[in-house]
Amino acid sequence: MNKGDIIEGVANKTGYPKTAVTEILNIAIDKIAKAAKKEIVILLGLGTFKPARRKARVGVNPSTGKKIKIPAYKTVKFTPAANIKKFK
Repeated sequence: MNKGDIIEGVANKTGYPKTAVTEILNIAIDKIAKAAKKEIVILLGLGTFKPARRKARVGVNPSTGKKIKIPAYKTVKFTPAANIKKFK
């Protein structure tokens, strides 16, 4: 499933035009992304987005085998909700 599939599904279920659904979804994604960089974002039934830091480390360039330094950086981690973790 991709963003287009979500837009089509919501538009079909609600009767709203795809352009309106696209705009609403884009706003929601933008809000979640901006907030997750600074604070914990919890979406019940989906999961939790949490800001995190990755430590500096040494990696290996796969094409040359040469060791490279990977600097520390900020990222966002996602933890799925319990109902998503337990699928059968």
